[in-house]
Amino acid sequence: MKKVLVYLTLLFSATSCMNAQKSDFSKEALAENLLAYDGSQVAFTDILKKHQGKTIVIECWASWCSDCVKAMPKVKALQANHPNVDYVFVSMDKTADKWKLGIEKHGLKGDHYMANDGMKGAFGTAINLDWIPRYIIVDKTGKIVVYRAIETDFETINSTLNSLK
Repeated sequence: MKKVLVYLTLLFSATSCMNAQKSDFSKEALAENLLAYDGSQVAFTDILKKHQGKTIVIECWASWCSDCVKAMPKVKALQANHPNVDYVFVSMDKTADKWKLGIEKHGLKGDHYMANDGMKGAFGTAINLDWIPRYIIVDKTGKIVVYRAIETDFETINSTLNSLK
């Protein structure tokens, strides 16, 4: 019986780790359109192509999210310490007005997009979004090196960015 429990525990741990870290975005995520700041619709794959050859930090956030707001100073510190990294913010706000007010209020520097259908919509589902803020790091080759980081993971985010210089 103990062997069965140990096996099941190991199987569950391995499965959890595999789901936690991906190296590529799903076809569904790449095909999903996001609302650009100028009101146009842009496929996520085209957003990534725009930053091709650069390290990218993608932050999924919302203006109503208290954890997101609390993390803003850490994001700004990352930007100051890693000026050669591109920052892409994907909002999960329900309206463009709230999203744009949040960008201005917090002085977010980078490229800004909004999911068309919120956190639990098509884009959120395609990237397994279960918590915000959520940070994804993509290296210069286009591979995901950190798929699931949250506001308590800034040491990991910073050390990962240091290793990608």
